[in-house]
Amino acid sequence: MPFLGQDWRSPGWRWVKTEDGWKRCEPFSPALEDGNSQLNDISHTVIITGDDEDEEIYSTEDCEFAAKKRKKDHFRNNTDSQCFYREKWIYVHKESTRERHGYCTLGEAFNRLDFSSAIQDIRRFNYVVKLLQLIAKSQLTSLSGAAQKNYFNILDKIVRKVMEDQYNPRLIKDLLQDLSSTLCILLRGVGKSVLVGNINIWVCRLETVLLWQQQLKNLQINKQVSSGLTLSDLPLHMLNNILYRFSDGWDIITLGQVTPTLYMLSEDRQLWKKLCQYHFAEKQFCRHLILSEKGHIDWKLMYFALQKYYPIKEQYGDTLHFCRHCSILFWKDTGHPCTASDPNTCFMPVSPQHFIDLFKF
Repeated sequence: MPFLGQDWRSPGWRWVKTEDGWKRCEPFSPALEDGNSQLNDISHTVIITGDDEDEEIYSTEDCEFAAKKRKKDHFRNNTDSQCFYREKWIYVHKESTRERHGYCTLGEAFNRLDFSSAIQDIRRFNYVVKLLQLIAKSQLTSLSGAAQKNYFNILDKIVRKVMEDQYNPRLIKDLLQDLSSTLCILLRGVGKSVLVGNINIWVCRLETVLLWQQQLKNLQINKQVSSGLTLSDLPLHMLNNILYRFSDGWDIITLGQVTPTLYMLSEDRQLWKKLCQYHFAEKQFCRHLILSEKGHIDWKLMYFALQKYYPIKEQYGDTLHFCRHCSILFWKDTGHPCTASDPNTCFMPVSPQHFIDLFKF
């Protein structure tokens, strides 16, 4: 059986410490070899220091420590010469074997699956944000120090992206609200729960989250000026079709605030009835019936009432996938080295909650 990873008898990978945590270097990278040759020249030179015209010459052995230190600084600062994680997948294993030592952690998955780049893809943005929100609610204390750092680094990039692109700020506000509530509870109950890291670090993180919330609160959506065709110029049946394609009630309400015509279409009872039927079962309707003054079912109020008691269906442009044959987690467009005869039958989409469950031990 071929190895899907590195042979367990090998000496191991080469790791470099970066701002996002420890990352693996590509072992025989030409750029790294050029950097090594330049830095190795330091150990073969003679260092001369002048002090009252007296010269002190150090041997190669004396310069070895300084050369190693400069080499470390070179790898930390020169990110162009680093080649991390050519493969964008991770093998999910929970115990040690002869072929694989150790187990996967949430922090390792964050590095290998490249969530920092995933937030730049509009298809994956909502998926990553929902994942961070679930971690903020239940898994924040279980993260290692490296995973915590990666978590807040990714969150910082998300906030910056929203401030620049003004894309879906409501989703980020909900995430920051849940995160700030969790941090307040943890700080009030310090000593009762285990916090990885110094308490001052967590206080600083809470202050940062509150600052992000204030920035998003003061965010002004720029009005785009266009001389071409606008949303208001579309016929009513096309606008209605657009509303029927939304799976989130808040998106329907937000779009209805654009023009009076869209507001009229967004209040359609049939639209909210279809939305309730999409997310909830008929038995759930009977338990939470809400009637209007005219005696009709108020589907709009029912949607938000049912949302408090039952989870809604999640829709994402792109999600992670899990291969049942190889036990590998990956993005579908990047793929993975599958050994199954028919790989497509082994793939299954992974929801954000399922992703967290994979790394619970």
